[in-house]
Amino acid sequence: MSNQKQQKPTLTGQRFKTRKRDEKERFDPTQFQESIVQGLNQTGTDLEAVAKFLDSSGAKLDYRRYAETLFDILVAGGMLAPGGALSDDMTRTNFCLFTAPEDVKTMKAYAQVFNKLIRRYKYLEKGFEEEIKKLLLFLKGFSESERNKLAMLTGILLANGSLSASILSSLFNDNLVKDGVSPAFAVKLFKMWINEKDINSVAASLRKVGMDNRLMELFPVNKRSYDHFSKYFTDAGLKELSDFARNQQSLGARKELQKELQEQMSQGVSFKEIIVYGKEEMKKSGISEQMVICIMWASIMGSVEWNKKEELVTEQAIKHLKQHSPLLKAFTTQGLSELTLLLRVQEYCYDNIHFMKAFQKIVLLLYKVDVLSEEAVLKWYTEAHLAKGKSVFLEQMKKFVEWLKNAEEESESEEETD
Repeated sequence: MSNQKQQKPTLTGQRFKTRKRDEKERFDPTQFQESIVQGLNQTGTDLEAVAKFLDSSGAKLDYRRYAETLFDILVAGGMLAPGGALSDDMTRTNFCLFTAPEDVKTMKAYAQVFNKLIRRYKYLEKGFEEEIKKLLLFLKGFSESERNKLAMLTGILLANGSLSASILSSLFNDNLVKDGVSPAFAVKLFKMWINEKDINSVAASLRKVGMDNRLMELFPVNKRSYDHFSKYFTDAGLKELSDFARNQQSLGARKELQKELQEQMSQGVSFKEIIVYGKEEMKKSGISEQMVICIMWASIMGSVEWNKKEELVTEQAIKHLKQHSPLLKAFTTQGLSELTLLLRVQEYCYDNIHFMKAFQKIVLLLYKVDVLSEEAVLKWYTEAHLAKGKSVFLEQMKKFVEWLKNAEEESESEEETD
């Protein structure tokens, strides 16, 4: 033991070796800006050279710390003060998005610069989205041409997936909306976005982030109507966007109608009051009778707990539908509405396996209580039925349809005799 050498005290901890290529030159914002501006002045309008410069500079400049400075320079040529004006005391470059030609080809080339930069330095992705949100809030501080270029660039980046549609929330700013800046910018942006993709792709992106139901917010409260939205964007050459907004409005109204109908039924509101409410909503929201009968069917069938036993559910369904038949009758005043209801019944019985054997009895009941006419039943049987459960349901209806045809022939022969 005495022969053991006494151990010298050591510092605890771990040393990390830093590769030279990972070392960043430590600059303050001013020095960082001067480095970027100098590089852009040297590369000029050659955007491929700009992309290469940005790629190589990321190895020695601290993009992570100065992301906002970097994007301000690339877009506006220098650091932006609150409101969108260029800071007076900072170095600037004349080679940026705002000084570039206002054409699609150039804007696509700039989009490539941003795409390459963010692909190379993934950590810039979030900072870039925040930059675009900020720039949209500064729109009033930019010239019309600068807004147009920013709108075109944003539309291209939304189309290629480099940006999330959530950035559009900045356009709902009260000051931008009040002065009409938001809808004018949206026209340019959506034209480019739809041109690059299509309205279905745009709609999917909007739905993904919950923006599909917020487009009316581009206008002041007193102008947030579908009619105003439709006229504005249709006149601007964006009828696809107007149609999308109409479908969204209709979808919202349909969901609200079904929710209210189910609540009224659960509260025991009289059928007369429910019918009056349904008719008023049809007129107010421009919902067709065919759509309302689908909603009414879903509300009626969703207002009860169904028996799981097949032999008992048919009896339960007949009793329930007979009781609620006045609601169905009120919204089947057109032949197309009757056929729509029949198709919905077929779909429901197919999708809910316990109802497969109940289809014929449900149709017979609806015929007896004058909800369905023989014309609707015959049309469904001969040509208008769905593929779902087709063979089962046609077989169930065979005898009833034969009876209807015979009754029709007898009626015709009696008329000829008279």
